[in-house]
Amino acid sequence: MSKNDEFTFRRAKVEDIKDVLGMIQELADFEKMSNGPQLTEEVLIRDAGLSGGEECCEVYVLMDNATNLAIGYSICYKAYSTWQGRYFFVEDIYVKPEHRKRGAGRRIFLEVSARAVELRCPRLEFNVLEWNPARKFYESLGAVDLTAREGWHYYRVEEQQLSKLASDLSCSKS
Repeated sequence: MSKNDEFTFRRAKVEDIKDVLGMIQELADFEKMSNGPQLTEEVLIRDAGLSGGEECCEVYVLMDNATNLAIGYSICYKAYSTWQGRYFFVEDIYVKPEHRKRGAGRRIFLEVSARAVELRCPRLEFNVLEWNPARKFYESLGAVDLTAREGWHYYRVEEQQLSKLASDLSCSKS
C-alpha cells in the first residue's frame, strides 16, 4: 500500500470489487465496447485470489483520501517472454473522468511500474487503442509504441474458435 495526502494506492479487497466492475464498465463504454465486460464479482474475486484460491491477476484500487472512494483501478498480471523472461502486463489502468488531471493516472502508472521492479521484471507491457488520447500520456512517461517501432500486431483467438481448435485436436487424436 502506498499513500500520499491525496490518494491511497492498494490491493483491492473483496468489498472493492463491485466498484472495480463499475469502472470496468465505464472503461468499456469509453472504448465503445459497452457489451464487452462479462466478468462477475465472483470471477474477479476468484481470479484476484481474494477467495483463498490461486491468484492469476493483481487488482489495485486508487482511493481518494478526501472521500475514501475508489476513483481508479488497475489490473495486472505476470507474463513471460522467451527473450527476457518474466514481465508485468497491465490489462487496465482507469481513472474516473471527474478525477482526471489530478495526477491519479500518473500515480497508478508509477505504482504498477514499481510493482514490476519489485517483481524483478525487465519490462512493463500494455495495449492502448489507436484513437485513445492516453497514448500521449504513456509516451510522455517513456512507453514505446511497439506497433510503430517493431511492427508487432496483437492477435486473439476467441472462445468459439478456441473450442473448435480444441475439438479439432480431439478428433485428430482419435
